[in-house]
Amino acid sequence: MKKLILIRHAKSSWEYDVIDHQRPLKERGYKDAALVSKALQKLNLNIDLVLCSDAVRTRMTSEIFISELNINPEIVKLNHDLYDFSGNDLIRTIKSCDTTVNTLMVFGHNHAITDFVNTYGSTFIDNVPTSGVVIIEFNIDNWNALKPGITQNTFFPRNFK
Repeated sequence: MKKLILIRHAKSSWEYDVIDHQRPLKERGYKDAALVSKALQKLNLNIDLVLCSDAVRTRMTSEIFISELNINPEIVKLNHDLYDFSGNDLIRTIKSCDTTVNTLMVFGHNHAITDFVNTYGSTFIDNVPTSGVVIIEFNIDNWNALKPGITQNTFFPRNFK
């Protein structure tokens, strides 16, 4: 069995004159990411690998979750391919993970995240919100054999306010 924890970056700010890749989080983004990551603590996840888009907003989001969940920073890898909106690079990146990784956490972007959970999860989600987490379990031994799995949990900021 393989477990995937997909996290859409927190709410970002448009008030700075920077390229999309450099946009930071908005104050609401910090609050929502902290709220959701605290709720996620209750699952006592044993995460083997964290992959994160190298965009500023995803890195900032991952730092909040990594801190709240007490994740070892040595298992965190930045990946430019996850700065993906279509989902093709997201799927390829997940499929390329080593078989020793049983629980994978990925920080990315929409529409890739929502498309992925609706293609590979068992629950239709109209839109994974910012700071949203979807956990899917797959009955596979190898990430390269990725096929539809079972959506186990969703953690959305609105559920904790």
